[in-house]
Amino acid sequence: MKNRDRQQTGRARTPKMDCRPMHRYAFDLINRSQKLFITLIKVMLPVMVIVRIAEEFGAVDLVSAWLTPVMALIGLPPEAGLIWATCMLVSMYGAVGAFVGLAAHLDMTAAQLSALCAMMLFAHGLPVEQAIVKRAGASFWATTALRVGAAVAYGALVTWVSDMTGWLSEPVDFSWMVGSDTTAAASGLAGWIDWSIQMVKSLLVTFGVIVGLLVLLDILEKTGITARITQAMMPMLRISGISRDVAPVTTIGVLLGITYGGALIIDEARKNNYPKRTLFLSLSWLSLSHSLIEDTAIMLALGADIWVVLVGRVILTLIIIALLARLTLRWAPERAQLATENAE
Repeated sequence: MKNRDRQQTGRARTPKMDCRPMHRYAFDLINRSQKLFITLIKVMLPVMVIVRIAEEFGAVDLVSAWLTPVMALIGLPPEAGLIWATCMLVSMYGAVGAFVGLAAHLDMTAAQLSALCAMMLFAHGLPVEQAIVKRAGASFWATTALRVGAAVAYGALVTWVSDMTGWLSEPVDFSWMVGSDTTAAASGLAGWIDWSIQMVKSLLVTFGVIVGLLVLLDILEKTGITARITQAMMPMLRISGISRDVAPVTTIGVLLGITYGGALIIDEARKNNYPKRTLFLSLSWLSLSHSLIEDTAIMLALGADIWVVLVGRVILTLIIIALLARLTLRWAPERAQLATENAE
């Protein structure tokens, strides 16, 4: 009897693993993923429906034919023009919806896909994001022209290098976007049923990607990698001519997005009387390269090459901002001297 009591006591004292934190994290993860997914659906679903209707009435073929000369100059298929136009005017996620809607028609190499994704990263959501940039203190039209010009030039450069060297010349398989049964696109009611089934599959894949992105962001945050990236980027921002005073908030925007960074710069500009040159350089960098973690991960999920959409894009941004810093030194030497003294 005593032995049995000792055994029961021993079992009672055995420590048990507390799974409640893991359960809470899983619940919070699903909750965040669901909220973000609903937000994205509000943008993606209408675009997907519009693309499907346009395809049904032949508008896609018409727009593709109209954009063929423009896209040919960059070395991209005509359908890429519709995707990028959606990206510039709507958002990154609206362009993903257009990607899904046009996936059955896309015939691209890895270089062309990477070039298009880089163009989307340079110029997307312009009406909303550039309104934030203007509110923060930079010219709406100057920064918009900077983003569109950089996107076109960089996209053309990537496709030209690929044509000359054969780099990233392998074709891209888009079947995961549209499902496996896409050999013949049906029309009428049957076509809409098939499209609806494939759309549901695509949305499920999108939700899975969202969950994976949030887990990745949490891991980067918990392990301190995000903080290290932030610290590592600050010298690069200062080298490009950006004042030390705005380097921290610029870094936040570069990593997390123009909405966060722009809002912080608006708040800091309200507290401190920054020179216009300082604001212009900071917001120009933010316009060209922002949300390096999330947006880049989305493009990588589509199949883009990391050297094109991340490394090359950041290098080009650094070159452009350094050139702008030198040009503004000539235009406004007194303000430039003040900004340089602040950076030292």
